[in-house]
Amino acid sequence: MGMTMTQKILAAHAGLDNVKAGQLIEANLDLVLGNDITTPVAVTEFKKFKTDRVFSKSQIAIVPDHFTPNKDIKAAEQVKYIREFAHDMEIENYFEVGEMGIEHCLIPEKGLAVAGDVVIGADSHTCTYGALGAFSTGIGSTDMAAGMATGKCWFKVPSALKFVLKNKPAKWVSGKDIILHIIGMIGVDGALYKSMEFVGDGLQYLTIDDRFTMANMAIEAGGKNGIFPVDDKTTEYLKEHTTKEWKVYEADDDAEYDEVFEIDLSTLKSTVSFPHLPDNTRTIDKVGDIELDQVVIGSCTNGRMSDLRVARDIIKGKHIKKGLRCIVIPGTQKIYLQALEEGIIKDLVEAGAIFSTPTCGPCLGGHMGILAKGERALSTTNRNFVGRMGHVESEVYLASPAVAAASALTGKITDPELV
Repeated sequence: MGMTMTQKILAAHAGLDNVKAGQLIEANLDLVLGNDITTPVAVTEFKKFKTDRVFSKSQIAIVPDHFTPNKDIKAAEQVKYIREFAHDMEIENYFEVGEMGIEHCLIPEKGLAVAGDVVIGADSHTCTYGALGAFSTGIGSTDMAAGMATGKCWFKVPSALKFVLKNKPAKWVSGKDIILHIIGMIGVDGALYKSMEFVGDGLQYLTIDDRFTMANMAIEAGGKNGIFPVDDKTTEYLKEHTTKEWKVYEADDDAEYDEVFEIDLSTLKSTVSFPHLPDNTRTIDKVGDIELDQVVIGSCTNGRMSDLRVARDIIKGKHIKKGLRCIVIPGTQKIYLQALEEGIIKDLVEAGAIFSTPTCGPCLGGHMGILAKGERALSTTNRNFVGRMGHVESEVYLASPAVAAASALTGKITDPELV
């Protein structure tokens, strides 16, 4: 039996001719990633290895993005701890405030993850880089510590689900709507420890940003990783962003999949995830009358230039609903600057929105937009668990930037076709 794309990458990094689902392997790593919440624990564990050096100064990235700029004394102490570690270990890819970004926007932008890589990160949304044809997955802080020390990690080879995407989606239907539809279809445990592999002629209509969003949210279906084949759009992106060599892996024709799903993208509608799980989805025509207190446009899921442009296209020349808070968070400093140069920041601020420096901020209930008891937010983030963005009696609805922008204008969840 042949291998899936993910299995081929893992086999190559384990020095094996082939692997099978369920097999335990030890694989060489191309990148080890951590942030300001997970890295302090990893550093403490790393020190137990009794080594005075990391496995590679260039293959570790530390991005303080969750509670930075430092929101309080504890956050400041955590960042100081990892900053000193990065300095002592001479880690090349430590990104200080001013050059940092939301990690899963920044890493591809910096060209640190490429096709064929094996990437681990002490953050569940590390699966983002599957958009570029890499195997990337979230791990715990202790695995990060071991990875920094040895350059290796053990894996159980995942089985796979194949999603065959067909036809062209409608104007306002984006990667966010597609992945919310899929999660609603299979459930939050529908891909538990499986590789979600996306194929089909519909891929030609998906931008790299769409793919980042979809791979990012594979974990919301329980997936071990999400991954896309390398095509012309992938290679164009890689050529623009990296000098690293990459390798293309393709699934065998006789690769085995636990299930195959065919999805006609032309039939999909804008989709909203209701509290308190990402699989609690409804299409935009069935959401009802949901009044909002806050809209967030940004995050590692939807904080890229294409997302900000969509928001601008819908909001420009209009005004945010009085009494509603609209917070826009670009994914990186480069995106922030480009939004400034294109006039997007001016257009959105004039409409009544505010801009934040790149940060995970409100997504995990950190800062820059915490919800009070009884408040509702519509957000382009990736997770809407109980208390995710603040008070346990607040509510978070997940949607695309188009739906978020339209909703910011009306003060309730709104179809972008109607504004």
